[in-house]
Parts: sequence; structure tokens; C-alpha cells
Amino acid sequence: MIKKKPNSPDLFFFIRTRKPFTACPFPLEPPSPSVSPITQDHKSLCLSLADQLIRRGLLSSAQKVIQRIVSQCSSVPDAISAVDFAMVRGMELDLCSYGVLIRKLVTSGETKMAEFLYRDNILHRGKDSDPSILNSMIICYCKLGQLEEAKSHFGRLILMKSKPCKGACNVLLRDLCAHDRFLEAFDCFIRINDAGTSISCWCYKMLIDGLCFSGYLDEALDVFDIMCDRGMPPTGHLYKSLVYGFCKRGRVEEAELLSIEMESQGLCPDKIMYTSLIFEYCKSKKMKMAMRLFFRMLKTRCDPDTYTYNTLIHGFVNLGMFDKGWLLHNHMAETGIEPDVVTYHIMISKYCKEQKVDCALMLLNNMTHGNITPNAHYYTVLLAALHKENRFVEADELFIRMVKTGVVPDHVLYFTLIKEYPNGKELHLALMILRAIAKNGCGIDPPPLSTCATSDPTTDLELGIEHLLGEIGRRNSYLADIAFGVYIIALCARGKTDVSLLWMDKMESIGCQPLLSTYNSVIKSLCQEGLLDDVKSLIDLMQDRGMVPNLATYLILVSENCKRGNFASAFNVLDQMDEMGVKPSVAIYDSIIGCLSRKKRIFEAEDMFKRMLEDGVDPDEVICVTMINAYSKNGKANEAHQLFEKMVEHGILPNSHAYTALINGLVKKNMTEKGCLYLDRMLEDGFMPNRVLYTSLIKQFLRKRELEFAFRLVGLMENSQIEHDLISCITMLSGVCRNISCATGTWHMAHRKSEREKEMLFHLLQRKSLVPMKDSLRISISSFEEKSLFALKLMQKVKASRFMPNLYLYNAMIYGSCWANRMQDAYGHLELMQTEGVVPNQVTFTILIDGHMRLGETDCAIGLFNKMNANGCAPDRIVYSTLIRGLCRAGRLLDALSLSHTMRKRGFSPSKNSYEYLLSGLCAGGSSVHAMRICEDMLAHDFVPCRYNRNWLLGILCEENKLREAVMIHDMILTRGNFLYESTQRLLTESCYRQRELELIS
Repeated sequence: MIKKKPNSPDLFFFIRTRKPFTACPFPLEPPSPSVSPITQDHKSLCLSLADQLIRRGLLSSAQKVIQRIVSQCSSVPDAISAVDFAMVRGMELDLCSYGVLIRKLVTSGETKMAEFLYRDNILHRGKDSDPSILNSMIICYCKLGQLEEAKSHFGRLILMKSKPCKGACNVLLRDLCAHDRFLEAFDCFIRINDAGTSISCWCYKMLIDGLCFSGYLDEALDVFDIMCDRGMPPTGHLYKSLVYGFCKRGRVEEAELLSIEMESQGLCPDKIMYTSLIFEYCKSKKMKMAMRLFFRMLKTRCDPDTYTYNTLIHGFVNLGMFDKGWLLHNHMAETGIEPDVVTYHIMISKYCKEQKVDCALMLLNNMTHGNITPNAHYYTVLLAALHKENRFVEADELFIRMVKTGVVPDHVLYFTLIKEYPNGKELHLALMILRAIAKNGCGIDPPPLSTCATSDPTTDLELGIEHLLGEIGRRNSYLADIAFGVYIIALCARGKTDVSLLWMDKMESIGCQPLLSTYNSVIKSLCQEGLLDDVKSLIDLMQDRGMVPNLATYLILVSENCKRGNFASAFNVLDQMDEMGVKPSVAIYDSIIGCLSRKKRIFEAEDMFKRMLEDGVDPDEVICVTMINAYSKNGKANEAHQLFEKMVEHGILPNSHAYTALINGLVKKNMTEKGCLYLDRMLEDGFMPNRVLYTSLIKQFLRKRELEFAFRLVGLMENSQIEHDLISCITMLSGVCRNISCATGTWHMAHRKSEREKEMLFHLLQRKSLVPMKDSLRISISSFEEKSLFALKLMQKVKASRFMPNLYLYNAMIYGSCWANRMQDAYGHLELMQTEGVVPNQVTFTILIDGHMRLGETDCAIGLFNKMNANGCAPDRIVYSTLIRGLCRAGRLLDALSLSHTMRKRGFSPSKNSYEYLLSGLCAGGSSVHAMRICEDMLAHDFVPCRYNRNWLLGILCEENKLREAVMIHDMILTRGNFLYESTQRLLTESCYRQRELELIS
């Protein structure tokens, strides 16, 4: 009998209580047509015959009879009753009979019973399964969801070199694809094909679709080729799957070849396929290929739609080819296709990016005349561009126009405008946006702010905002999410992170869901305050509420960590993204590379750029400019030049920023002639010299102490009607102030070649000047008095300008006043900057302390240092070093030593310059003990004292017969590859020799 485990189901009980049999959608091999179902009478005769054969001991013959009965039974219960009949009489079934029964159970949907029968009567008894049983069990395990078991049995079939049946192959491939295990399905398919089994057409379709969707394009193409080799005609759907898959992965040339092959098969590509190919060519900036496809599309009478035209227009506009974009725009109108909102948005966005705001405004007017209603995105781009050009009145008028036309602003508009608005106006802007949302989105007529006025303007704003938030929340839940987001972003911008968190909780309490941008704003604010544990908690909370961090979230985490110098945490974020399968964007890499270059860690920046390329992230013009800038600022002009040429070679057209960064780096490395070649190339490409280029060149020549030529460039800049901005003013002021103490205004290494190169540079810039250069713009300032006077005039000019208060600008003016020995004016600037809300930083105090020290006002400098501590502005390494140098110059060596000890307790070490001052002062005072300690401390920090100081110290030690200490210092200096004066070396040798003689005598 069939052996049963404890509590195992009885076969007959199972048959009586099971549900009706269901047809199997994937039948095994069909029964032979020569075999007909057995009748009941014939079955009884066969069972009787089997009984007689068993009694006579002819078990082999009886097995064949039972096998025939089981195979010819029309129902599973009949087959099971025959099996039970045999086992009751002690006869063991053969594999063939078990195979037939298992097959019948699987075909009827009784997979649990089939598995039980297979496990207990074949596997546990150590019998070798035949191919029929293995095929049945592949289907059985697939139906039970046990794919690993199904694959294992499929592998056993292949090892037996047996041909798997079509039904088993179909089921296995179907279930693997259903679980997105496409590579495993492909592997099984190859083995099925090698075994010579054919599969159903729908299996090919399912496998090709899945492989294409998952990015396994070469494997999908292999399946497609095998299908064609087997004589199955390819369908249009399969060609589309392959074409879209190749397009999605950027392999557009192969995708186009497939579309041509499709046409040769008599299957015509539709407009979606053509547009997909055109889109990929436009994305790769291969506009000739895109247009060739467009003309082929027209030739085959496949009419393009608005999306096709918009794709081409976007491609041309991105390359700065506005004229060709307009030609397509006109062709679009001629064919009767009206430009839509996307068409205008492409043109307006690009015009604004290229600082052609008037052209963008003209397009906006065309939209309104053409009955196309612009949405908030159009106004966002235009308002941001107007603010960048300081056209504030026009921006206000455009905002009013937007509100009057019924457009509902959103959080993106607020987030964009807040970057351009002055500090302290965040709540004003938030109230303005919320009033527009209330009016145009909810039909609320917001009351004037004055109706709830209090004595505090900020309280008035907050009360007005809270009132509007309540009204919007009651009217429209979607707009409430946006409105709350606007207010929370405003609070974060004002540094009120705790309050913003409370408002997020309030949102939750009234059933509103914070937007992802709202979470990102709070995360950024927490990062800026250094509350990294709170950031992690907020991200966990966000994920619990169904919000997944996006690339903007990761960009914030990376950028803020980099700004704080915490590159290890930034790299950890990259590793986390890698674990989650999220590929970092170009912006994330750009943020890391930019911060590394600003920290002078150029080799790490270079490694990060290589990592980006290895990860398959395509560089864009922004990150190329960042890397060129990094090379240029770190003195690697040749590397910048090579990257620039590679960028052009790979089809990334250089913009004015790329040219400016490269020219700046070449001029910095005294490669002005090559810089002129690129300036000429820049002018030929249609880029006019702008404020950024002039400012960078002026900065370089001021650093070279070539004031006369620098201010010739200033004159040429003004002659070209290029207005100064805050950065150019700071550059000029800082440059002049740095040169006040210099003996001459001309760079001491200037020679005829450099003069010729400068004139070449000047001539190229002058070519684009609006009016001829006047000789009166040439200036000559060389003496200390002339420089001081010029700096003061420049400061007065900057103060009278329209620029907003800025810490860097005030620091530059204070620096200039200190170097001109006008400390009273410096304190006047300090007082003015504080009244205007600009808080002085460590740089401000360092400049003032240094100014007092140079004038011999040591007590004033110390008092300012103490005041700095009292005001909560913690001194940094530079402040300490400046004060130490000043105390040494004033002869107050004990105070300087005491300050150096305090400095080390605060976690700072003196700079090499400060150490040299201390060592020199102590040697001059004859304090050899303290001098030796300072020297040892210097060497511990890998600073080797200058030759003069180390020889001085060793001379003093020899004179005081401290030969052991002298030899120790001598050895430490020699091990670092430095040498001593010959006289000092001789003195030390003679002293040691005399000391040895004295020891021998004694």
C-alpha cells in the first residue's frame, strides 16, 4: 500500500472532499490517439485479470495491466482506485504508473496531492525519476509557487539530456517572468532552445518585453533572433519593445537599425516610435540625425504631432540654435498644428537662461493673444529672470498680472523667488503667494493686512498667514498642502526650524500631508544647524508616512555635509544610494567636486569625476565647467585645457562659463598667449565678454600687482557698458587694499613678452567694446599715499552704490581702511554694517586686530580679542595666529606663549608663520628652553624652522653647552632633508669635541 506519514491525508478522503477538477491551462504531451478511455466493464475485467496475475505471482504482468488501467482512466478517482487496488494486494507500482498518476493529478489541478505522492513514493524511496515525472513536477512546483524546486527539476532534465516538454517550458518561463526574474528565464530559454524544444509565441513576447524593460537588451535581441530562426514571424509589438528598450538605454543607433529592419518586414513604425528615436538623438545633441529621421517620417507619410515638433525645438534651443527652433515653430504652424503650452515653455525657459528676458516676455504676450493660458511654471521662470537682472518693478507688475489672470502660484514659484528676494522678506513673499492661492484657488477674498495690525510687523505677517492657512485648509486640501509648504519653507529660510517642525505636526493633525519639497526644506535647515541625528529621524518619519527620499533630498544631504567639510558623511550618503539602487545625479557629483576644489583637494575632486564616469553618469556642461574651474583655480591649466577639448569632442558645446574658467586658469599660470587664443575662439562662437570674464581677469592682474593694467580692464569694462556688481566691487576693493603695502604697483616679473601678451588680450577685449577706448582711462598709482587715496575713493564709490549690505564687501572696506591707517573709518564701517543687520565674523575681527597690531596698539588688539569672545564669535586659527604674531612683534613673548597654549587647548595649532615669530622672539630674548620647546612642537607638526631660526637656536644651545639638546634638534632637522649653515655645523662639531675632551680629563 501507499505508505502514509502520521496525519497524512487519505487518498479516497481527499477525492471525496476536494473541489471539482479544473482544466490545466498548460497540458502535458497529449495522449496517443490510438489509446481510448477505458470503460467500467473493461476496467472490472482488467482488475480481475490483475488480481489473478498477482495471485499466481506474475507481478510484472500485473504491473503492466495496472499501468494500462491508470493511463486509460477517464478520471483521477478511477486512476487512484486502481492504484489503491494494486497496493492493497501488496504490489508496488512501477515508475511509469506513478508518472501517469502524477500527470493526471497535475493536469486536474491537484498539485498538493501530486507533490505528496511524488515526495513520499518516489523521492523518499530513492527512486530515480523519469523525464515524464520530472516534466510533471516542473509544472506542479510552478503552480505551487516553488520556483527554485521547479528550476532544480528542469536542471535535472537537462543533465539527463532529455528534451523537456513544451508545457513545462512554457509554465517555467511564464512564472520566472512574472516574478521579474528575467535573466534566469533567459538562461532557461537558452537551455530549452539547445535541447530543441519549441515554446509558444506568447512566451517569446513575454520574455522579450521583460528583458527590454529591465535593460537586458542584448539578451532580448538574442531571443528575438532565435524566434526568427525558428520561423516565427516577428510582430510590430516585439519590434516596438526592442526599439523603445534601446532608446531608453541611449543606444539610439541600434534602435534605428531595428526600425529599418521593421520596415523591411512590411511593418511601418508609428509616430510614437519615430518621436522616441528623435528624442534620443536630440538628447545626445545629434540634431542632424534627428532631422534625418524627421524627414524620413514625413516621407513615409507618418504625420508628426505637437510632441514631435516640441522634441526637435527643444533640441535646437538647448544648443542655442534659436533660428532653427523658430523655423520648426513656423513649419508646425504651416501644417496646421498649433503650438501648445510646452512649445512656448521651451522657448521662454531657454530665453531666460540665456538672459534674453525681453524675448521671453514677447513670447508670453504671444501666448495670451493666441488664447493659450500660461501656468505658474511660465511665470516662475520669468519672475526669477527679472529678479536676477534687478528689474524689480517689472517683476512686481508681472506678478500682479499673473494674479489678475487667475493663475494659482505654487511652492515652486515661492522657492524660486525666495532665492532672489533680500533677506528678511521671506514672510512678506509668503503672504503675497498665499493671498494669490486663496483668491485664485479657493475663491477667498483675503482681508487687508492692516485689519489685524499690531505693534509688531512680524506678528502682523504671521497672523495674516495663519488666518489664510486656516481658510485654505477648510476649502481645498490639495492647495492646503502647497500653502503650508510655502509657510514652512519661509520659516526654514528665517532659521526657525523648531517652529517649522511644529507646523508640520499641525498639518498632520488637520489631515494635510507635507509635500516632499517641504520635508526637503526642513531637512536642509536641520543640516545647516548641524542636527544630523534629527535629520535621520525626520527621514525615517518621512519614509514611514510613505514619502521616499528623492534625488533632491540626497543632494541636500551631500551638499550640506560638503559645505561643513564633512566629506566622510557625504561619501556615506553616496554609498547608501548605491545600496538602495539609486544612481546619483550629475548635480550631486557637481556639489562634491565643487566643494573639494574649494578646499584645494583637487586630486580627490578628480577621482570623484572619474567615479561619476565609471558609474555611467553622463557629464553635462555644468559639471564640466565645475571641473575646468577646479583645475584652473588649483593651478592645473593644462588639465583644464585638456578637459575643455574633450568636452567639445564629446558634443558638449562650451558656454561662456567654460571659456571664462579656462581663460582665467591660463592667465593665472602666465599662459596669457594661449588664453588669448581661447578668447578669440569664444568671440567667434558669439559669446560677448561679460562681467564674470572681466572680474576674473581683473582679479588675476591685481594678484600679480599689475594695478595699472587691471584698471585699464576696469575702464574697458565700463566703456563696454557692463555694470559692476557686488562681486566685481569686492574684487577691485580687495585687490587694491592688498596692494597698499607693496612698494610699487607693477608686477616685478613683468617683461617684454608679458607686455605683448597683455596688449593682445586687451586688443581682443576692445574689439567688442561699444566705443573706442580713451587714454584718460589709463591710471598710474604706485606710491603708498596714491594707493591709499585710490582705495578710499573706491570705497566711497562702492558705499554710494545700490548694492545690498554684504559681509564680504564690508570686510573689504574695513581691510582697506586698516591698511590706509584709518582705524576710525574702519570702526565706522563696522558700526554701519551692524546697524544694517550684517553680523561681523572672525575675518572682520582678524582684520581689525591686525590693523591695531601694525599701529603698535597692542592693548586695543587684545581688548578686541576679548570682546570677540564675549560676543559669542569664537576665535579661529587665523585670529589666534594674527594676535600671536602681533604680540611677538611688540616684544610681549610671554603673552604670545600663553596665547599659543590657550590656542592648543581649543584644538588649534599655530601656523608656521606664527611659530617662526615665536621662535625668533625667544631666540632674541635668549630664552633657549622655551625656544627649544617651540622648535620641537614645530617639528611635531611637520613644520621645519627656517634656516635662519634653526641656526640661531643651535648656536644659542651650543653657547649654553646644551649639546645633547642641540644634537637632538640637529638630527631631527637632518632627517627631514634640511641642512644647516656650514658655520653652525662647525660650531656644533667643535662644541661636541671640546665637551668630550673635558669628560676625558675629568
